[in-house]
Amino acid sequence: MADTDFDIDYIARLARIHLSESERQVYASQLSKILEYVEKLKELDTENIPSTTHPIPTINVMRPDVPATSLSTTALENAPEQVDQLFRTPKIVD
Repeated sequence: MADTDFDIDYIARLARIHLSESERQVYASQLSKILEYVEKLKELDTENIPSTTHPIPTINVMRPDVPATSLSTTALENAPEQVDQLFRTPKIVD
């Protein structure tokens, strides 16, 4: 990779970190190996392989949202506090 120093400096600037010269060399070597591996992966034939978003199939565990009757105003009879036929609760967020 020809622009290794530039890429390492650019990435370090984006991450807002300062790298010493020895760290620059280590990361340049690692980045070069990663990019070589990506190029090797590009050689694979993935034409007949379906795309996946999850390695394991996901299942919706939520129950269906079915309209039902709501609480009647008699539910307010045991409420410690109520305002305009609504439950009054303590303030949670400032």
